[in-house]
Amino acid sequence: MPNIGNTLAKKLNLVGIETPTQLIETGTENAFIRLIQIDKNACYNMLYAIEGAIQGIRWHNLNTIRKLELKNFFDSIQNSQKKLNHVKGQ
Repeated sequence: MPNIGNTLAKKLNLVGIETPTQLIETGTENAFIRLIQIDKNACYNMLYAIEGAIQGIRWHNLNTIRKLELKNFFDSIQNSQKKLNHVKGQ
């Protein structure tokens, strides 16, 4: 699949996604949620890479609207994690 190098493939395997079919069935957002459980440094470029792989294209060629949706999704996850960390710190 495009965008899926050895490092990302290993991380996907660690979260139980071992085939292209499993990745497609899991979907971009759900696959990313699994990944951030094992990789706190997962970034929106990884999110774009997964979406591009599912669509069968390089992530650079993603539709601008879809990129914005994914960026908003990523930001919402980041904000949720910051709130959770703040609560844990109190």
